[in-house]
Amino acid sequence: MSIIFDRNHYSEIVEKGILQAKQFVWISTANIKDLYVVQGRRAHPLLKDLSDLSESGVALRILYAKDPSGHFKASFDKYANLVHGGVEMQPCARLHAKVIIVDGVMAYTGSANLTGAGLGAKAVRNHNFEAGWLTREPHEVQELMNYYDTIWMGRHCTGCGRKTQCEEPIE
Repeated sequence: MSIIFDRNHYSEIVEKGILQAKQFVWISTANIKDLYVVQGRRAHPLLKDLSDLSESGVALRILYAKDPSGHFKASFDKYANLVHGGVEMQPCARLHAKVIIVDGVMAYTGSANLTGAGLGAKAVRNHNFEAGWLTREPHEVQELMNYYDTIWMGRHCTGCGRKTQCEEPIE
């Protein structure tokens, strides 16, 4: 287990985690925006990489609370395989947990949303102050997978109290 702060989120979670996925990526975030991946002097939407991962057989799940940003939606629509089922997306109005799990071998939980400011991909003066916990310990990864799965499978829906406001009830 290691604690990560601020700009280390980008390196540890995006570069060494999501972009290296071989089997699956599960993401839970309250806010979802068009996060950009930096390669040399250029940057492109993380959605391009997610599209590539999906095409190579990596299963993608994203739980989110707030409606994705307009920029995210515009980028998302450029990747036909994502639009047509290459990523499973599930809204949950009660969701505030930030969890990222890669291949069942790496898990993150902390304060960072899936945004450039949250994961430290923006300039120093534009990023958030974040702290998180990253683990590769099998039993800890499994605990976070179990937690994520309870939300994904809708086990909290019956008692959440917001079912009438939920645009796509899980159950």
